[in-house]
Amino acid sequence: MVLEYIIIIIYSLSLLLIFMYALAQLNLLINYLKARKKVDTSVKFDLSNPKEIPFVTIQLPVYNELYVMKRLLKNIAKLEYPKGKLEIQVLDDSTDESIETTAKHIKKIQEKGIDIQHIRRTNRKGFKAGALKEGLKTAKGEFIAIFDADFLPKKDWLLQTIPYFKDDKIGVVQTRWGHINRNYSTLTKIQAFALDAHFTLEQVGRNSQGHFINFNGTAGVWRKKCIYDAGNWEGDTLTEDLDLSYRAQLKKWKFKYLENVETPAELPVIISAARSQQFRWNKGGAENFQKMMKRVVKSKNVSVKTKIHSLLHLLNSSMFTFIFLVAVLSIPMLYIKNEYAHLKMYFYVMSFFVISSLIFFICYWVMYKSIYGGGIKNFFKYIGAFFTFFSIAMGFSLHNTIAVLEGHFGKKSEFVRTPKFNIKTVKDGWKNNKYIKKKPSLHVILEGILALYFVFGMYSAFIVGTQGGDFGLFPFHFMLFIGFGYVFLKSIFSKA
Repeated sequence: MVLEYIIIIIYSLSLLLIFMYALAQLNLLINYLKARKKVDTSVKFDLSNPKEIPFVTIQLPVYNELYVMKRLLKNIAKLEYPKGKLEIQVLDDSTDESIETTAKHIKKIQEKGIDIQHIRRTNRKGFKAGALKEGLKTAKGEFIAIFDADFLPKKDWLLQTIPYFKDDKIGVVQTRWGHINRNYSTLTKIQAFALDAHFTLEQVGRNSQGHFINFNGTAGVWRKKCIYDAGNWEGDTLTEDLDLSYRAQLKKWKFKYLENVETPAELPVIISAARSQQFRWNKGGAENFQKMMKRVVKSKNVSVKTKIHSLLHLLNSSMFTFIFLVAVLSIPMLYIKNEYAHLKMYFYVMSFFVISSLIFFICYWVMYKSIYGGGIKNFFKYIGAFFTFFSIAMGFSLHNTIAVLEGHFGKKSEFVRTPKFNIKTVKDGWKNNKYIKKKPSLHVILEGILALYFVFGMYSAFIVGTQGGDFGLFPFHFMLFIGFGYVFLKSIFSKA
């Protein structure tokens, strides 16, 4: 009976923490809906007045980006901004043949009279954070725009973002990510679904109420003074963007999020690339919780509500741990429920927490509707998209839980870049991409075992109890089987 009570306690606490997170998401939804009714009254630079045009540096941190450098540089060179007030830094830490091809592309752009420099380091100390910090030493701009290699800002991007810096309290302007290959595959669709929720509900919901948000590592602009005031870039976590964002906001710098300015980018098209990206983001989130938790809690400049939202924000990735625990323990809980009649009332109470899923369903529907529009037809499409996303997200829960635990316990690892493919349509090939990780990790075998485990969970629904079965958890176990089965098969066969 002791083991049963341990399982019940862990299961209950996990459900409670997920419910608290769901309530926070509901609060962000309310904030989001309020924000949509507000009129933006921001003061802005008048860029038609030469005296108000500030100098801007664009930083492009890259590492072995053979397939997308030409596209990136060609796109950046088209940005509309006075040439005398703009410089471009290609912060190239590459170790392969892309160094030479990048140099050739840069030379062609220089011949057009554009100030673009190819900056190389002798080592990758600090990884991306180190490259950005190195470039900052010689950056002439008062403002620093940053783009990863897979981003393709529109021509008027600087004209839409730089004006907001007339308010000298604003340290960062962040834009919403778009997805040029959203419909490439099921994998890209579920990634887009998750990112869209972050870039609508979460960023707007937090920013509109003055809560902390994060610079997303790319597609945003920093005030150089803000970077230095916050302590500059640091490479001691895998999400240097989140780290510097919190340090800046603790210093009272304001962030401006522009939902209406979309910056298109390419999503990973194979699961090994998505796994490496997910691992880095989730581990980095946990690392930043450990790094920032005390600073946030002890800060006298931050409201209690902002502190709560900040801690939940930093714990975002840790939700995968609680989801994983609920998933794994749900099968023994099924047997406990049907064996111990005196716990009947407890299970009635626990059934209340299904409301967490309903909250997520409502929150994500608002996001989906804002992008695709409402109506019955889109609602039914949304239902399919939601359950596909939810199933596969749970299928990633083991992988992401390992990342989170490594982050919380301080295990250091190298910054693993996400390979880029320059793919827009299903017809485009990717199999010859030299950066693809060929061998799946050992975690994949466990994911296959978990898929079978949840088959057992579905079977258990038919054999427990005395009334012909207990099917309350059957849909949950079916989704878990689909999620872990998908992740396992895609990882083994490595197809997009």
